[in-house]
Amino acid sequence: MIVLKAKQFIKIAVIIFLCLNFYSFIFSSIKVITIKSFYRVLKAIPQCRETRPNIIFIIADDLGYNDLGYHGSEIRTPNIDKLAMSGVRLENYYVQPVCTPTRGQLLTGKYQIHTGLNWVLWPATPAGLPLDYPTIADKLQDSGYATHMVGKWHLGFYKPEFLPTSRGFDTFFGFLSGHSDYYTHITGNYQEKLMTGYDLMENDAPANISRYNGAYSTQLFATKVKNIIRKQDSDNPMFIYLSFQAVHAPLQVPDKYVNEYLHINDINRRKYAGMVSCMDEEVGNIVEAMKTRGIWNNTVIIF
Repeated sequence: MIVLKAKQFIKIAVIIFLCLNFYSFIFSSIKVITIKSFYRVLKAIPQCRETRPNIIFIIADDLGYNDLGYHGSEIRTPNIDKLAMSGVRLENYYVQPVCTPTRGQLLTGKYQIHTGLNWVLWPATPAGLPLDYPTIADKLQDSGYATHMVGKWHLGFYKPEFLPTSRGFDTFFGFLSGHSDYYTHITGNYQEKLMTGYDLMENDAPANISRYNGAYSTQLFATKVKNIIRKQDSDNPMFIYLSFQAVHAPLQVPDKYVNEYLHINDINRRKYAGMVSCMDEEVGNIVEAMKTRGIWNNTVIIF
Protein backbone atom coordinates (compact mmCIF):
# COMPACT_ATOMS: atom_id res chain seq x y z
CA MET A 1 0.00 0.00 0.00
CA ILE A 2 1.14 3.53 -0.76
CA VAL A 3 -0.57 6.46 0.95
CA LEU A 4 0.12 10.05 -0.05
CA LYS A 5 -1.14 12.73 2.32
CA ALA A 6 -1.29 16.48 1.91
CA LYS A 7 -3.87 19.17 2.44
CA GLN A 8 -2.44 21.77 0.12
CA PHE A 9 -2.37 19.69 -3.06
CA ILE A 10 -1.19 22.48 -5.36
CA LYS A 11 1.87 23.14 -3.22
CA ILE A 12 3.01 19.54 -3.37
CA ALA A 13 1.95 18.64 -6.91
CA VAL A 14 5.55 18.31 -8.05
CA ILE A 15 6.40 15.77 -5.37
CA ILE A 16 3.17 13.84 -5.84
CA PHE A 17 4.00 13.59 -9.53
CA LEU A 18 7.49 12.45 -8.59
CA CYS A 19 6.23 9.74 -6.26
CA LEU A 20 3.48 8.42 -8.53
CA ASN A 21 5.79 8.13 -11.51
CA PHE A 22 8.58 6.67 -9.41
CA TYR A 23 6.45 3.86 -8.06
CA SER A 24 4.71 3.27 -11.36
CA PHE A 25 8.14 2.83 -12.93
CA ILE A 26 9.23 0.31 -10.35
CA PHE A 27 6.18 -1.85 -9.93
CA SER A 28 3.67 -1.51 -12.73
CA SER A 29 3.54 -4.12 -15.46
CA ILE A 30 1.20 -1.91 -17.48
CA LYS A 31 2.63 1.59 -17.40
CA VAL A 32 6.33 2.13 -18.01
CA ILE A 33 7.88 5.37 -16.75
CA THR A 34 11.56 5.93 -17.40
CA ILE A 35 13.91 6.87 -14.60
CA LYS A 36 14.92 9.90 -16.68
CA SER A 37 11.45 11.40 -16.22
CA PHE A 38 11.76 10.83 -12.49
CA TYR A 39 15.07 12.67 -12.34
CA ARG A 40 13.75 15.52 -14.52
CA VAL A 41 11.13 16.16 -11.86
CA LEU A 42 13.77 16.06 -9.15
CA LYS A 43 15.86 18.60 -11.01
CA ALA A 44 12.87 20.93 -11.10
CA ILE A 45 12.51 20.96 -7.32
CA PRO A 46 15.14 23.68 -6.63
CA GLN A 47 13.16 26.08 -8.82
CA CYS A 48 10.23 26.01 -6.38
CA ARG A 49 12.06 26.07 -3.07
CA GLU A 50 9.37 28.03 -1.27
CA THR A 51 6.83 25.25 -1.79
CA ARG A 52 8.89 22.09 -1.38
CA PRO A 53 7.13 19.72 1.00
CA ASN A 54 8.72 17.45 3.53
CA ILE A 55 8.64 13.78 2.53
CA ILE A 56 8.38 10.86 4.92
CA PHE A 57 8.74 7.45 3.30
CA ILE A 58 7.74 4.60 5.64
CA ILE A 59 8.35 0.93 4.89
CA ALA A 60 6.89 -1.99 6.82
CA ASP A 61 8.86 -5.22 6.43
CA ASP A 62 6.85 -8.37 5.53
CA LEU A 63 3.47 -6.78 6.25
CA GLY A 64 0.63 -8.74 4.67
CA TYR A 65 -1.96 -7.06 2.45
CA ASN A 66 -4.80 -8.35 4.64
CA ASP A 67 -3.12 -7.35 7.89
CA LEU A 68 -4.44 -3.78 7.89
CA GLY A 69 -7.70 -2.75 9.48
CA TYR A 70 -9.12 -1.02 6.45
CA HIS A 71 -8.57 -4.18 4.40
CA GLY A 72 -10.91 -6.01 6.76
CA SER A 73 -8.31 -7.52 9.09
CA GLU A 74 -8.94 -8.42 12.71
CA ILE A 75 -5.71 -6.52 13.42
CA ARG A 76 -6.47 -2.96 14.45
CA THR A 77 -4.53 -0.24 12.62
CA PRO A 78 -6.52 2.98 13.17
CA ASN A 79 -3.68 5.38 12.32
CA ILE A 80 -2.72 3.75 9.04
CA ASP A 81 -6.43 3.37 8.24
CA LYS A 82 -6.93 7.11 8.72
CA LEU A 83 -4.05 7.93 6.41
CA ALA A 84 -5.40 5.54 3.80
CA MET A 85 -8.94 6.88 3.95
CA SER A 86 -7.81 10.51 3.73
CA GLY A 87 -5.11 9.98 1.13
CA VAL A 88 -4.45 8.37 -2.23
CA ARG A 89 -4.33 4.57 -2.21
CA LEU A 90 -2.19 2.84 -4.82
CA GLU A 91 -2.69 -0.86 -4.20
CA ASN A 92 -2.02 -2.66 -7.48
CA TYR A 93 1.75 -2.55 -7.22
CA TYR A 94 4.20 -5.31 -6.47
CA VAL A 95 7.57 -5.86 -4.85
CA GLN A 96 10.17 -8.61 -5.01
CA PRO A 97 9.67 -11.61 -2.68
CA VAL A 98 12.59 -10.73 -0.38
CA CYS A 99 14.18 -7.71 1.24
CA THR A 100 17.32 -6.69 -0.64
CA PRO A 101 16.07 -6.56 -4.26
CA THR A 102 12.93 -4.69 -3.19
CA ARG A 103 14.88 -2.07 -1.28
CA GLY A 104 17.32 -1.63 -4.14
CA GLN A 105 14.42 -0.98 -6.50
CA LEU A 106 12.71 1.46 -4.17
CA LEU A 107 15.81 3.58 -3.68
CA THR A 108 17.15 3.58 -7.25
CA GLY A 109 14.19 2.96 -9.54
CA LYS A 110 16.10 0.06 -11.11
CA TYR A 111 14.91 -3.52 -11.34
CA GLN A 112 17.15 -6.08 -9.65
CA ILE A 113 18.24 -7.36 -13.07
CA HIS A 114 20.17 -4.08 -13.36
CA THR A 115 21.51 -3.84 -9.80
CA GLY A 116 22.45 -7.51 -9.52
CA LEU A 117 20.72 -7.69 -6.13
CA ASN A 118 18.57 -10.71 -6.89
CA TRP A 119 18.42 -12.18 -3.39
CA VAL A 120 19.06 -11.23 0.22
CA LEU A 121 22.53 -10.07 1.18
CA TRP A 122 23.83 -12.22 4.01
CA PRO A 123 26.00 -10.37 6.55
CA ALA A 124 29.37 -11.48 5.13
CA THR A 125 28.47 -10.97 1.47
CA PRO A 126 31.04 -8.73 -0.31
CA ALA A 127 28.40 -6.92 -2.35
CA GLY A 128 26.05 -3.95 -2.16
CA LEU A 129 23.85 -1.53 -4.04
CA PRO A 130 25.97 -0.55 -7.08
CA LEU A 131 27.67 2.79 -6.58
CA ASP A 132 26.93 3.97 -10.12
CA TYR A 133 23.18 4.08 -9.39
CA PRO A 134 22.15 7.22 -7.48
CA THR A 135 19.44 6.84 -4.87
CA ILE A 136 16.37 8.99 -4.33
CA ALA A 137 18.23 10.38 -1.30
CA ASP A 138 21.13 11.43 -3.54
CA LYS A 139 18.77 13.33 -5.82
CA LEU A 140 16.81 14.99 -3.04
CA GLN A 141 20.03 15.91 -1.27
CA ASP A 142 21.22 17.57 -4.48
CA SER A 143 17.93 19.49 -4.52
CA GLY A 144 18.48 20.98 -1.09
CA TYR A 145 16.71 18.46 1.12
CA ALA A 146 18.04 17.33 4.48
CA THR A 147 18.02 13.53 4.15
CA HIS A 148 17.71 11.08 7.03
CA MET A 149 17.41 7.32 7.26
CA VAL A 150 16.19 5.37 10.26
CA GLY A 151 15.84 1.59 10.43
CA LYS A 152 16.82 -1.35 8.24
CA TRP A 153 19.34 -0.91 5.41
CA HIS A 154 20.12 -4.40 4.02
CA LEU A 155 21.82 -3.13 0.87
CA GLY A 156 25.40 -3.99 1.68
CA PHE A 157 28.04 -2.71 4.09
CA TYR A 158 31.27 -4.49 3.28
CA LYS A 159 32.95 -1.18 2.39
CA PRO A 160 32.29 2.30 3.83
CA GLU A 161 31.09 3.62 0.48
CA PHE A 162 28.12 1.26 0.64
CA LEU A 163 26.82 2.65 3.93
CA PRO A 164 23.70 4.85 3.96
CA THR A 165 25.71 7.99 4.75
CA SER A 166 27.58 7.44 1.49
CA ARG A 167 24.39 6.86 -0.47
CA GLY A 168 22.70 10.22 -0.09
CA PHE A 169 21.67 10.27 3.57
CA ASP A 170 22.96 13.01 5.86
CA THR A 171 22.26 10.87 8.91
CA PHE A 172 21.59 7.21 9.63
CA PHE A 173 20.40 5.32 12.69
CA GLY A 174 19.56 1.67 12.36
CA PHE A 175 20.91 -1.74 11.43
CA LEU A 176 22.73 -2.91 8.33
CA SER A 177 21.83 -6.58 7.98
CA GLY A 178 18.52 -8.30 7.28
CA HIS A 179 17.27 -9.00 10.79
CA SER A 180 18.15 -8.74 14.46
CA ASP A 181 16.69 -9.15 17.91
CA TYR A 182 14.18 -6.34 18.50
CA TYR A 183 15.49 -5.70 22.03
CA THR A 184 19.16 -6.65 22.17
CA HIS A 185 19.90 -5.62 18.56
CA ILE A 186 22.05 -8.70 18.08
CA THR A 187 21.98 -10.17 14.61
CA GLY A 188 22.64 -13.77 13.64
CA ASN A 189 22.64 -15.66 10.37
CA TYR A 190 19.42 -17.47 11.28
CA GLN A 191 19.90 -21.14 12.19
CA GLU A 192 23.48 -21.37 10.94
CA LYS A 193 24.79 -18.59 13.21
CA LEU A 194 27.70 -18.01 10.85
CA MET A 195 28.02 -14.40 11.94
CA THR A 196 26.61 -12.87 15.11
CA GLY A 197 27.05 -9.58 16.90
CA TYR A 198 25.49 -6.22 17.68
CA ASP A 199 24.05 -4.52 14.64
CA LEU A 200 23.07 -0.98 15.45
CA MET A 201 24.71 2.02 13.82
CA GLU A 202 24.72 5.78 14.31
CA ASN A 203 25.79 7.32 11.04
CA ASP A 204 28.87 5.34 9.96
CA ALA A 205 29.93 4.03 13.38
CA PRO A 206 28.56 1.47 15.84
CA ALA A 207 26.00 2.94 18.22
CA ASN A 208 26.61 2.95 21.97
CA ILE A 209 24.72 -0.27 22.61
CA SER A 210 24.49 0.41 26.36
CA ARG A 211 22.08 3.25 25.55
CA TYR A 212 19.79 1.13 23.41
CA ASN A 213 19.97 -2.44 24.70
CA GLY A 214 16.43 -3.35 25.76
CA ALA A 215 14.74 -0.65 23.66
CA TYR A 216 12.14 -2.20 21.34
CA SER A 217 13.21 -1.29 17.81
CA THR A 218 9.80 -0.18 16.47
CA GLN A 219 9.50 2.36 19.27
CA LEU A 220 13.19 3.27 19.18
CA PHE A 221 13.15 4.01 15.45
CA ALA A 222 9.96 6.05 15.73
CA THR A 223 11.50 8.06 18.57
CA LYS A 224 14.52 8.84 16.40
CA VAL A 225 12.21 10.08 13.64
CA LYS A 226 10.27 12.26 16.06
CA ASN A 227 13.54 13.78 17.27
CA ILE A 228 14.53 14.58 13.67
CA ILE A 229 11.16 16.25 13.11
CA ARG A 230 11.51 18.37 16.25
CA LYS A 231 15.05 19.51 15.42
CA GLN A 232 14.72 20.06 11.68
CA ASP A 233 15.34 23.59 10.40
CA SER A 234 11.92 24.76 9.26
CA ASP A 235 13.51 26.75 6.42
CA ASN A 236 14.75 23.58 4.70
CA PRO A 237 12.65 20.61 3.59
CA MET A 238 13.50 17.14 4.84
CA PHE A 239 13.29 13.63 3.48
CA ILE A 240 13.00 10.84 6.05
CA TYR A 241 13.26 7.21 5.01
CA LEU A 242 11.87 5.19 7.92
CA SER A 243 12.45 1.51 7.28
CA PHE A 244 10.81 -0.32 10.16
CA GLN A 245 12.17 -3.67 11.27
CA ALA A 246 8.56 -4.64 11.94
CA VAL A 247 6.98 -6.94 11.18
CA HIS A 248 9.88 -9.14 10.07
CA ALA A 249 10.87 -12.14 12.18
CA PRO A 250 11.64 -12.75 15.00
CA LEU A 251 8.14 -12.34 16.43
CA GLN A 252 8.76 -10.02 19.36
CA VAL A 253 6.64 -7.26 20.87
CA PRO A 254 5.86 -5.87 24.35
CA ASP A 255 3.23 -7.94 26.14
CA LYS A 256 0.65 -5.17 26.26
CA TYR A 257 0.22 -5.37 22.48
CA VAL A 258 -0.07 -9.17 22.53
CA ASN A 259 -2.74 -8.91 25.23
CA GLU A 260 -4.95 -6.94 22.86
CA TYR A 261 -5.39 -10.11 20.81
CA LEU A 262 -6.04 -12.85 23.36
CA HIS A 263 -8.96 -13.99 21.21
CA ILE A 264 -6.45 -15.18 18.58
CA ASN A 265 -5.59 -18.80 19.41
CA ASP A 266 -2.33 -19.08 17.47
CA ILE A 267 0.37 -17.55 19.66
CA ASN A 268 2.54 -16.62 16.67
CA ARG A 269 -0.36 -14.88 14.96
CA ARG A 270 -1.15 -13.14 18.25
CA LYS A 271 2.40 -11.81 18.53
CA TYR A 272 2.39 -10.76 14.90
CA ALA A 273 -0.88 -8.85 15.39
CA GLY A 274 0.67 -7.07 18.37
CA MET A 275 3.70 -6.11 16.27
CA VAL A 276 1.44 -4.57 13.62
CA SER A 277 -0.54 -2.63 16.21
CA CYS A 278 2.64 -1.32 17.85
CA MET A 279 3.90 -0.13 14.48
CA ASP A 280 0.55 1.52 13.74
CA GLU A 281 0.69 3.32 17.07
CA GLU A 282 4.12 4.71 16.23
CA VAL A 283 2.94 5.88 12.81
CA GLY A 284 0.27 7.83 14.67
CA ASN A 285 2.87 9.26 17.05
CA ILE A 286 4.96 10.44 14.11
CA VAL A 287 1.92 12.16 12.59
CA GLU A 288 1.26 13.90 15.90
CA ALA A 289 4.88 15.03 16.06
CA MET A 290 4.49 16.66 12.63
CA LYS A 291 1.29 18.39 13.70
CA THR A 292 2.94 19.67 16.86
CA ARG A 293 5.88 20.96 14.81
CA GLY A 294 3.46 22.73 12.47
CA ILE A 295 4.58 20.91 9.30
CA TRP A 296 1.70 18.49 8.80
CA ASN A 297 0.07 20.55 6.05
CA ASN A 298 3.27 20.64 4.05
CA THR A 299 4.29 16.99 4.30
CA VAL A 300 3.86 14.02 2.01
CA ILE A 301 3.66 10.61 3.69
CA ILE A 302 4.28 7.50 1.64
CA PHE A 303 3.53 4.23 3.43
